[in-house]
Amino acid sequence: MFPVDLKSDTVTRPSREMRQAMFDAEVGDDVYGEDPTVNRLEETAARMTGKEAALFLTSGTMGNLVSVLTHCGRGDGAVLGSNSHIYFFEGGGLSALGGIVPLTADDSSGVIHPEEVERNCRPENVHFAPAKLLCVENTHNLCGGLAVSPGQMKDSTDMARKHGLSVHMDGARVFNAAAAWNCPVTEFTSLVDTVQFCLSKGLGAPVGSMLCGPADFIAKARHWRKKVGGGLRQSGIIAAAGLY
Repeated sequence: MFPVDLKSDTVTRPSREMRQAMFDAEVGDDVYGEDPTVNRLEETAARMTGKEAALFLTSGTMGNLVSVLTHCGRGDGAVLGSNSHIYFFEGGGLSALGGIVPLTADDSSGVIHPEEVERNCRPENVHFAPAKLLCVENTHNLCGGLAVSPGQMKDSTDMARKHGLSVHMDGARVFNAAAAWNCPVTEFTSLVDTVQFCLSKGLGAPVGSMLCGPADFIAKARHWRKKVGGGLRQSGIIAAAGLY
């Protein structure tokens, strides 16, 4: 018997059946693309989010970091909320490891409004870090777990597209947003180029995160995963929990 602990969905523990699925997992070397369970999980995640491909990573922080590093080069700007998980809770990784400039926007309402996106898309000028990426978050952690509607997201992403920005979603709990709005998760993921979601939060697995997007993007992201120490070997043991 375990005490009831409601501080976070991250404290859940795998069920007996999930542990059995992990024990029974067929494995191979994932760095070589030879782990069948990981491959099946990546195919499933891509299909569920309506994307071409997906990549299995150890955490949401790594998923967001690898995505931003793939989208942006050194000295590029990423527009992100001043209350966002990427800016507030991920150790400044995009700057420390990627030389990427955070262009902070007001997201105190849980949403980066279009005018905030436009404010950060400054004219071409040698003095400015050029905005290349908009990062949105849904559900929004620091804003009470707010589930942003697809319509609100579209207003922001449309403005990003107008200025030639790519869009990444920190969708750690995006399936919660889909449940809150009673719509398919693709209503959200279709608005963005890439999405990261966690297996270890609302989905109940003990570890893991998925990054989903275009096939060529995911191929580049796979290189970044290796560079930041995220290449795993017989990782089907933990991927099986995500499939379960």
